[in-house]
Amino acid sequence: MIRVVVVDDHPVVRDGVRGQLAVAADVEVVGEAASTSEALAVLAATPCDVLLADLRLPDAEPGTLVRRARAEHPDLVVLVLSTYATPADVRTALDAGADGYLVKDTGRAELLDAVRTARHGGRLLGRSVPDPGAGPAAPSPRELEVLRLVAAGLTNRQIATRLRLGEATVKTHLQHVCAKLGALDRASAVAAGYRAGLLDPAREI
Repeated sequence: MIRVVVVDDHPVVRDGVRGQLAVAADVEVVGEAASTSEALAVLAATPCDVLLADLRLPDAEPGTLVRRARAEHPDLVVLVLSTYATPADVRTALDAGADGYLVKDTGRAELLDAVRTARHGGRLLGRSVPDPGAGPAAPSPRELEVLRLVAAGLTNRQIATRLRLGEATVKTHLQHVCAKLGALDRASAVAAGYRAGLLDPAREI
């Protein structure tokens, strides 16, 4: 029996995943969580084989749960199930230690096959997930912080004051963000950040 813990901050997604997995006689959902902290508590208390988790959770930066789960439970298989599948997101997940990456419109057969394949040592990407290759890493937490302030309309000087950085440092962070997102300037970096799911319209105010 493959024991699975499902992590997503949306109950309807968790219910859907549980229903998808319930048809398999060799797979059992043994726990659920809605955040990174909840997931780590569940993992500490519940023996399981596979963690099936969203990359983006409300209480931590992308990839944090993957990294913590991998460090605290070395034998655990970690699969990311995300709405977004940008090369930056996939690279973030894999660099954090994920064994595979799927998108939420994955069909039942592919989801079950992924769980079984990963449990037996295979590293995989879903059919609609791009191979990130050795491309640029995802923006760092500080770079994302700068991007969020740009999206909120702050100038480089205002961002420097807010974060207690030099303006040259802020400019360097923006250059790195543009390179990682394939953007040409501040405006296109913000647009790319929204497309990649790195920015939340409800938060950038």
